[in-house]
Amino acid sequence: MNNKNAFLLSPLVLALAACGGGADDASMPASVANAASKPALTCASPATSSASGGSGQITVDTPSTDGSRMYPAGAKFPVAITTRAGSADTLKWTIADALGKTVASGSFAVPGAATKTTLTCSSTLAGYFAVSATLANRGGQVQTAGTRPNGIATFGVMPNLASVIPPVTYAKQEQHRFGMQGFNGNATMLGALGISSTIDDRQMSVMEPNGRNTFNPAANNLDPFYTSGNVMRLVRLDGMPGWASAHGQSPDYGYVPNDLSYFANYMARVGQETEAIRARYYPTMSANYYQVTWEPYILWKDTDANFVALYKAAYQGLHSRDPHAVVMGPAEPFPSLTTERLKRLAPLGLAQYLDGIATHGYYDAGTSPSHPPERRHTDANPADAANSLLNEMRNLRAEMAKDYKPNMKLFVTETGISYDIGSNYGPNYPTPNVLFAQGAVVARTHIILLGEGADQTYVFFGPDFPGEPGYGTFFDLDHPQAEFGTTNISPKPAAMAVAAMTRVLDGTVTLGPVNNLPSGVYAYAFQQRGNGKIITALWTHNNAVWPASNGTFSATYSAAYKLNVDAAGTSGTVQLIDAMGNVSSAPYTNGVVTLTLTESPQYVVSVNADIAKRNSTKPQGYTGA
Repeated sequence: MNNKNAFLLSPLVLALAACGGGADDASMPASVANAASKPALTCASPATSSASGGSGQITVDTPSTDGSRMYPAGAKFPVAITTRAGSADTLKWTIADALGKTVASGSFAVPGAATKTTLTCSSTLAGYFAVSATLANRGGQVQTAGTRPNGIATFGVMPNLASVIPPVTYAKQEQHRFGMQGFNGNATMLGALGISSTIDDRQMSVMEPNGRNTFNPAANNLDPFYTSGNVMRLVRLDGMPGWASAHGQSPDYGYVPNDLSYFANYMARVGQETEAIRARYYPTMSANYYQVTWEPYILWKDTDANFVALYKAAYQGLHSRDPHAVVMGPAEPFPSLTTERLKRLAPLGLAQYLDGIATHGYYDAGTSPSHPPERRHTDANPADAANSLLNEMRNLRAEMAKDYKPNMKLFVTETGISYDIGSNYGPNYPTPNVLFAQGAVVARTHIILLGEGADQTYVFFGPDFPGEPGYGTFFDLDHPQAEFGTTNISPKPAAMAVAAMTRVLDGTVTLGPVNNLPSGVYAYAFQQRGNGKIITALWTHNNAVWPASNGTFSATYSAAYKLNVDAAGTSGTVQLIDAMGNVSSAPYTNGVVTLTLTESPQYVVSVNADIAKRNSTKPQGYTGA
């Protein structure tokens, strides 16, 4: 937030229970437990070469040809370890998952001269992994790179869930559920993360910065990235150029333009272009989606009447040339602030000029590991409990149903989880525990948004960026304080939690929160389109361990929960998917499976839709169409 309009497109945690064995015999080239029976990560065949240039006693990289440092499950990939030992020594290396569990380790001799030793690795274990290394005699650790701290180099292994989560048929392309900010134009990263939508600028301040009638809707204004039709466009419309501002500001986000008739004319041209793009590149999209304002609680300075006038002009202009226009807003920072504005402006006629609702999904004074979305949900004071993300979303859906058009879509077009308030990028921050916690909270937040009735949710952000530390789901490996536009990146746990979450929940409709949950347990039911499999996302949260009195976020706190997955009297097996996308199975008896929940989400895949629907409550006004 805090004026993320300054960003490329304004932005995401992990939980990571990567299952599979871990061994720690440092005397072997690599050792991995249970390789024959469980998912495993193995490294072997060290190859050495001389190293030139660079600095640092130990540096590690996991380079990929596409720049993502993410690999398909089962694929071979390099772990390149460069040493400048000064004298003959032994390099000990370890690979750990997001929970800090060792999954592979080994050692090899190194000379005093600069030498690069490359291990060839592969993994059927999905998730985030961190490589650490030290010299037996001289010590040392992996050197920091950009915003990535000392001690680790990171990579990811993407899950393969085809055997558990079958593909679905999308009647409409916009039935995909995940968007993102921060990787616009990067098809590789968006594809790896399972992202289907980004935000495309069509603000007047962008398209007509210097004067009237300079935007030609018949010209080719489209970024070639979109011509594949694989990634959808949410069309962004906020911001006036200085010449159109009654206050001489450029861009002007705070006031109605000086000529609303011309603004409507401009919107008509945007509608004409957008519909032509849809017809050519997105034939299975049933509508074009437009977001008119951006966090007006922060940016809007004008009157409520003029706010409605702005939407009226945008609505009339867009609908005049685009028969498939869906005009959305107001995109306040918090769902509660969106609810507040909708209530206040409904009597002024705003409901006539909205076809759908957009909001951002922030929920606290700092959405961070220490401020998770459930933090206030168990508060005994109803006024405080209302500010949990769950209740903010329920209140928003209730207001939509009360004062606005029926069956409106709800898009959450930005939500991110930063590092804790007051923290900074640095060689010793974030810690592995903070990275774990960020990943867990990113996943939980977006599951809540979908489970409480969002049709789509947008992850914020791609790589780290300057000024607001930690929102990135990837490290910037070049710039210690981060810079926009970086391409040299490596994943955090949050990135791999997103990659798993999208593969599990894209293609679903929301059945809603599971009924009659005990305090501290959170669960949402979804169903794959086409009356497919049931997917229930579950976790537990306890404020006392998050963070604990020693400041750490517990990766081991757990609670038992019995989930109804089938009819009484039946027995069988369900599949469990951990937060990183690793699959196991669990038996159920008398229709009930007993689960051990942690602060990391897990997903249960079952088949009895009647049971799931009976035991959940669909969000008010949500249709999933």
